[in-house]
Amino acid sequence: MKLKSIGVIRTPFKEQPGTPIQGIYSEEAEGKIELLPEYADGLQDLAGFDRVWLVYWMDRAAKAKLKVTPYRDTQERGIFATRAPSRPNPIGLSCVRVTGISGNVISIRDVDMLDGTPLLDIKPYMPEFDSYPESKAGWFDERRAERTHADGRFSGRVDT
Repeated sequence: MKLKSIGVIRTPFKEQPGTPIQGIYSEEAEGKIELLPEYADGLQDLAGFDRVWLVYWMDRAAKAKLKVTPYRDTQERGIFATRAPSRPNPIGLSCVRVTGISGNVISIRDVDMLDGTPLLDIKPYMPEFDSYPESKAGWFDERRAERTHADGRFSGRVDT
């Protein structure tokens, strides 16, 4: 399997500690996607979407662990029951707001990733089938810490 970056995500967050753990906690932090020029034609018709999903490589996450204590909990959980970045394949997924497109650059808000993060894909957010508000969320429904920003527990470097 081969993955390649299609661009880079630019954000104000330089290190994991202090970075929002989800876009909803970013206080509308702004960023940009610098798409490689050869992919610019793929942005056609994206301007009509309020939000997009970004799929990216969490290149500075610590080595994979199968059990972690997530940011919003105090108990150890299986990695696949969390959104913690120390995963076997450190792939990130964030829903961001599109605020503008100019050439191969997309201006975005609600960023929760580190500056310089390699972008793997962009997919449009479709409210009709991307939202399931009545879904259960396992342990998260029962207990959660009021933490909204990273504290560095998953910092590290993952080769791309």
